[in-house]
Amino acid sequence: MHLVWVAAVCGKMKMDYRYSNTLGWNTFPVPILTNKNKADLTRCAEDILLARETHFPATIADLYDAEAMPNDLRAAHDRNDEVIERIYLGRRFKNDTERLEKLFELYTKMSVAPAKSSKTRLAAPA
Repeated sequence: MHLVWVAAVCGKMKMDYRYSNTLGWNTFPVPILTNKNKADLTRCAEDILLARETHFPATIADLYDAEAMPNDLRAAHDRNDEVIERIYLGRRFKNDTERLEKLFELYTKMSVAPAKSSKTRLAAPA
């Protein structure tokens, strides 16, 4: 989701993403997460880290070689992607166009909503 957003709002130079924290990170729309969402994402992160650990001493470059990525690591990332997409849409997205439509919809809501103080956000139920 984030790479699709960065490609759209920050752009690319040749084939490389350009990254700007003010454009790419600070504007990235994230839905309000429930406690279940947070627990599901935590489990996904743990599964990714455990899958990486099973391939020690492989480097990150070795593990994320598109042609040679270990099946368990790929499966852990696929599960993470599914959980994230279900948080955003309730199902898997059909394509990047649909992802961007949802992200810009959320961004529009986020940018026109009155700003809340961090104190208010912390007090809101999860």
